Amino acid sequence: MPPRPHRPSALAWQVFRGSDVIRQGLVTRHQLRGSSWIRLRHDVYADARLDRDHALACRAAALRLPPEAVIAGPSSAYLHGIEHAAGFDDDVHVLVPRACRVDSQRRLRVHLLGAADPPPTGASPAAAPALPGASPAAASPLLPPMADGGGAIAPRRTDPTSAAWETAVWLDPLRAVPIIDSLLACGLTTQAALTTVGTANADRPGGRRATWVFGLADPGAQSPPESQLRVRLVLGGLPRPVTQHPIRVAGGLVLHPDLAWPEFRVAVEYDGRWHADPEQLHRDRRRLNLLVGAGWLILHVTGRRLYNDFPAVLGEVRSALLSRGWRR
Repeated sequence: MPPRPHRPSALAWQVFRGSDVIRQGLVTRHQLRGSSWIRLRHDVYADARLDRDHALACRAAALRLPPEAVIAGPSSAYLHGIEHAAGFDDDVHVLVPRACRVDSQRRLRVHLLGAADPPPTGASPAAAPALPGASPAAASPLLPPMADGGGAIAPRRTDPTSAAWETAVWLDPLRAVPIIDSLLACGLTTQAALTTVGTANADRPGGRRATWVFGLADPGAQSPPESQLRVRLVLGGLPRPVTQHPIRVAGGLVLHPDLAWPEFRVAVEYDGRWHADPEQLHRDRRRLNLLVGAGWLILHVTGRRLYNDFPAVLGEVRSALLSRGWRR
């Protein structure tokens, strides 16, 4: 027979260690198996009404980490508001001093820092990359816990510029660039800050990679798939497109295609989904007609083709650019 639902007020909306609340007499081991709770990690439980997102995963991981640990990379970016940076089932990335002897495990990616690692310019060995113009204390990622929107205590996290650096070093560029694009677009960091932190930490492991990834970033991207499309086109050997380039069309209207090569009057629009709404279809077709009337060659890329037919997409865009005068 399943346990009857039981939720003491002290545990409402909380994440907690099962052994602690059993010892305090708040619930029994049998009650923890009831529908009121969700088991997140070994000995870590939460109120089952909480949203199952990456913030919850971070809070659960933090309960079993030493106090010196800090949420970092894409997990930190998520906590700063970049929701596509990570999901509930994705690894939680953390920075931990080497002396703590914490190992990676399921859904937890541990990155070690310690005396053996070259410290970033202007920071202690246990700190993340230093922010430009910040004092050593301000640059440290070991920040005090932050309250999230629901009043719960969020784990300590690296600052947005450090999160961008870590993401660039740790993730594949097709995952890293959309996150960094969003950090830039939201004003959480700047291209100048990324340049400074990349230069300051160029000699650290992964420093050259981070600088290269930063060079691919663009705050003009309006969605993660648009970022991926831009990066894949560039890595495929095409010239770098301009994001949201303004094009004046008939009637003085200014349109902004997702990606454009103004010199060749070629543009690419990303269609995330087919619009069943007749009004939306009408607006899209009118937009296309106006751009074509202004002398532009417009190509459309759907999500399906981006992920399942990209070699053909690359060939089509290359052919369009060649037809308009581009020479490799």
